[in-house]
Amino acid sequence: MRIDILTLFPEMFENVLGNSILRIAKEKALVQYNLFNIREYADNKRCVDDRPYGGGPGMVMKPEPIFNTIETIEKQTGTRSRKILLTPQGCRFSQSIAKELAKEPYLMFICGHYEGFDERIRIGLDITEISIGDYVLSGGEIPAMVVIDAVVRLIPGVLGDHDSTASESFSDDLLEYPQYTRPSEFRGMKVPEVLMSGNHQKIKEWQREHAIKMTAEKRPDILNKT
Repeated sequence: MRIDILTLFPEMFENVLGNSILRIAKEKALVQYNLFNIREYADNKRCVDDRPYGGGPGMVMKPEPIFNTIETIEKQTGTRSRKILLTPQGCRFSQSIAKELAKEPYLMFICGHYEGFDERIRIGLDITEISIGDYVLSGGEIPAMVVIDAVVRLIPGVLGDHDSTASESFSDDLLEYPQYTRPSEFRGMKVPEVLMSGNHQKIKEWQREHAIKMTAEKRPDILNKT
């Protein structure tokens, strides 16, 4: 997968992309990250935003630098990307959307900043709008990191063990069952006997039962949807 990230602050991504699972995915040559500074493609590099027509607080990102960046990249690659616009108006990000995006060969993330985007960016581009929640951040960089992490770990071969993602929270519309490791007893709290029994059928039944119980206690809204 090729992932292009369009942002005014590319330095924000360097540590995130260079560590943990995202770094491993790159080292395995399963994903390629490319950072593009939107400012470098503006006709006036000192002016990538302006005051909104009609008045109002804050500054709005101009359409010209973003269109220039995208058109330059796609002319060089000769390939059209699946464009993701990180915005509060987008559809709520979920594991099912992450699975859908993980099948794409080429994703492009467009990170806004300041008060928002000129509306012609939405109108003039074939984009998918995504929101990571009903709250406001300073820009699209952190939401882009969230989406990229969720997507990349689903690419076959990144985690090595398919079961690592198959049993995770939201993989089957349930939260993940409780997990335990050594020691078998800690400060009077014991690991359930069934998990140490070696009876794989009983363990699976316990995991399923407690995944449903965990979901009912902590996220009943998920159960209500299924």
